[in-house]
Amino acid sequence: MPFDKSQFWDSDVGSHERLTDEMVASIESRLGHKLPREYIELLQIKNGGYTRGFGFPMSQATTWAEDHVPLYDLKGIAREPFSHGPLSLADNSYLCEEWGLPSKQVLLSGDGHYWITLDYRNGEVPSVSWIDTECDEDIPVASTFGAFLEGLRPQEEFDFEI
Repeated sequence: MPFDKSQFWDSDVGSHERLTDEMVASIESRLGHKLPREYIELLQIKNGGYTRGFGFPMSQATTWAEDHVPLYDLKGIAREPFSHGPLSLADNSYLCEEWGLPSKQVLLSGDGHYWITLDYRNGEVPSVSWIDTECDEDIPVASTFGAFLEGLRPQEEFDFEI
């Protein structure tokens, strides 16, 4: 089933100002990586914040669950690091250093103890990875961000309670 971007975001809480082409160019320059088209398209609808609550099915167990990783939020793009509001890709360098993450990671979602990342270690087309900083997990999730989006399922499909 094709991914429906219009059904991705939840409330307007936790988003940044409307995304501009200048903001995208600036963050790509700061990160040193081109962001996936599908990611930018989501941020053009809403510049980060809470999703409707998704999980991505995993064949390998993680510290989160036996069968999936969560996606409750997605970082947007702010003009400056630690701007008013939620974390953004502008905070990426600081957070990667603070949490001792592998090189070439762009943090999409997480709380410090775990992250879902765009992983550029194997080239300019990033895969998606799960990194648990407390348990030293570094697990491939999807071959591309597009494949990650296509694989997302409503959280209710997973037998897990917070």
